[in-house]
Amino acid sequence: MTATSTLSKHPMKIVWLNLILLVYIHLAAVYGFYLVFTKAKLMTNLFALFLIPYSALGISAGAHRLWCHKTYKAKTPLRIFMMILQTTAHQGSIYDWSRDHRVHHKYMDTDADPYNAKRGFFFSHIGWLMVKKHPDVVAKGKCIDMSDLEADPVVMFQRKYFIPLMILCCFYLPTYIPVWLWSESASTAFYVCAVFRYVFVLNGVWCVNSVAHIWGMKPYEKSITPSDSTFVINLLMGEGWHNFHHVFPWDYRSSELGSWGFNWSTALIEIFAKMGWAYELKTASDEMIRKRVLRTGDGSHELYSKEVDINQNIQKFEPEENDESIWGWDDKDLRDKSRVANIYYDDEQELTTKES
Repeated sequence: MTATSTLSKHPMKIVWLNLILLVYIHLAAVYGFYLVFTKAKLMTNLFALFLIPYSALGISAGAHRLWCHKTYKAKTPLRIFMMILQTTAHQGSIYDWSRDHRVHHKYMDTDADPYNAKRGFFFSHIGWLMVKKHPDVVAKGKCIDMSDLEADPVVMFQRKYFIPLMILCCFYLPTYIPVWLWSESASTAFYVCAVFRYVFVLNGVWCVNSVAHIWGMKPYEKSITPSDSTFVINLLMGEGWHNFHHVFPWDYRSSELGSWGFNWSTALIEIFAKMGWAYELKTASDEMIRKRVLRTGDGSHELYSKEVDINQNIQKFEPEENDESIWGWDDKDLRDKSRVANIYYDDEQELTTKES
């Protein structure tokens, strides 16, 4: 079961309501940014600054690493907390966000990829939300196994009551907390803490789909579009090591680097692990990473600066037959040889290429 590897000429039909809403919120965000420097109180600006990482972590550490890829497990209090953060970010329900992202990983750069980078920067960044989904996206989305999320009461509660929860967490509370606590005007709080903050986080997450699929280095797999982007790393607290993430999607760190610095999501997960709320954190071993870097990387990794006979280190990585979580969400379809061949090279072919 594979998606079409070449792009079709399927016409894109504009969804005018989505287009109008996206234009409006961006214009409103520009006005909110203006108010930051002209009218908003210092506490209002600080509150908006707090809400940016607060809500972004709900996408990065919550929807992405916890629910979509199952890189770690979380106890109920942490799942509820992550659900609140993700709802504040408002990028659709956890269920819908995870389904689209699983389709993206499984059918990357094909017509079935919701934010296909092969269609250009604008489409992968925001354009995909302005048009009707390609039929392949809809068809393949129905085939994705979502039983794990359907068995999670926190996810299903949020999905059932998403609209009122979203209005409360994303817009109402960010607007009225400044009004209640330090007498900010409701209008200023709305445009600064709700709209500007919301649009800033939106575009930060969208940069992973666009910028990190077009520009950057590919230390782990040079044949795919996802790249490690310093810009996105700094912008989105650890989600910019995108080449690493697509090669090792089950790794809770989403990078090879340490916890702290700009990888705030990894640090947060480790803090909750010490509290006992997060557990069974999955990682790719150093040896697995080393072999992959030397075999399929683009040469940008620091390992290439060492005097190593690369040909002696080329070894093919295959998932263990009894490992049901190696791909990040227990998707057995990804074991299909035709799909694996698109990512993992044949050893003899790679040796021939290196020697030539």
